[in-house]
Amino acid sequence: MTGAVPPARLLHLHSSFSLGGKEARAVRLMNLMGSRARHVVLSAVPDALGARDAIDPGIEVSFPADAPPLHGKPGPARYRELARYMQRFDLVLSYNWGAMDGVMTHRLFAPFQDLPPLIHHEDGFNEDESVKRNWKRNAFRRLALPTAEALVVPSALLERIAADEWGTRQRTRLIRNGIDIAAYGRGPDLPIAGLERRKGQVVIGTVAGLRKVKDLPRLVRAVAALPANVRLVIVGEGPERDAIAAEAIACGLADRLLMPGFMAEPARWIGHFDLLALSSQSEQAPIAVIEAMAAALSVVSPDVGDVAAMVGQENRRFVAADEYGFRAGLAELAADSVLRDQVGAANRRAAAERFDESIMVAAYENLYGRALDGRRLFTGE
Repeated sequence: MTGAVPPARLLHLHSSFSLGGKEARAVRLMNLMGSRARHVVLSAVPDALGARDAIDPGIEVSFPADAPPLHGKPGPARYRELARYMQRFDLVLSYNWGAMDGVMTHRLFAPFQDLPPLIHHEDGFNEDESVKRNWKRNAFRRLALPTAEALVVPSALLERIAADEWGTRQRTRLIRNGIDIAAYGRGPDLPIAGLERRKGQVVIGTVAGLRKVKDLPRLVRAVAALPANVRLVIVGEGPERDAIAAEAIACGLADRLLMPGFMAEPARWIGHFDLLALSSQSEQAPIAVIEAMAAALSVVSPDVGDVAAMVGQENRRFVAADEYGFRAGLAELAADSVLRDQVGAANRRAAAERFDESIMVAAYENLYGRALDGRRLFTGE
């Protein structure tokens, strides 16, 4: 009689563990692994751990304060300490530029030490690389990534960047983000604090970390130009909160802007929006767009990342090439509830066909399982 297979030991190296798109996906996968894995999470921003509250209580996870730091000046001593720490685990999962020191550690020491396989995930860029990548960072990525088992990206745009700029064409895996589509079909049952719907009111919503790359003051200005029955709800937290509020005061939107902060379980409240608007300088395959599509909402966005390819055909003309198109799209959809419903229904169909989480989970099961010699993490031993 064979004994039970012990849980896989996974080390997660995050640029930040504040709850955003990549953290939400990582947490969802952790929750689906259940008792089949034990997790250790390190954040390059040690105090940015907001996503830990979304981890199910039964998941075995720790956030050790005495682990080697992911941030700091690169150097052999720090990398050697990280390498020794990695040896405790079966698989290392690293996320975004802020965890690249962990990837470089693996590159330098894996040829000489018994290190576990490493899979790196890249989900996009901050405002400093939203138009053009930093050449020093690109060079560092090219040097660091050769020993990674795979590089995972969520968008075709990032897949091209990885091939052309980072030299990882053969090891890049495109795995599109996915969510539990069915959960969004049940409609909202959780209120958004401070939002009281009035007859004739139209609610434009967005879900985002309040960071510069999201350019939320741009969205504030655009909504301020719309009729007085249109409100803006921005769900999320981050360092740009005061700047957004100041912009709303400056353009006369303060009494029509609601910022309730971070909210978990978007399937339970995103349906309070009448449409979703993005204003980002850079995106790849934003989960907020998939959530809106699953909730049968129309989407207005700049033409960034894969957004135009993600939404339903009827929505694509509202993915704008310029500021005029962005504002015109908001105005048209805010004024026409029948059109919103038609576009939203098309988005719901597209989400069910392409972005159900079962597709995403199967892809990660295959990738992580190969790295763990066939070990199954999500669907049984």
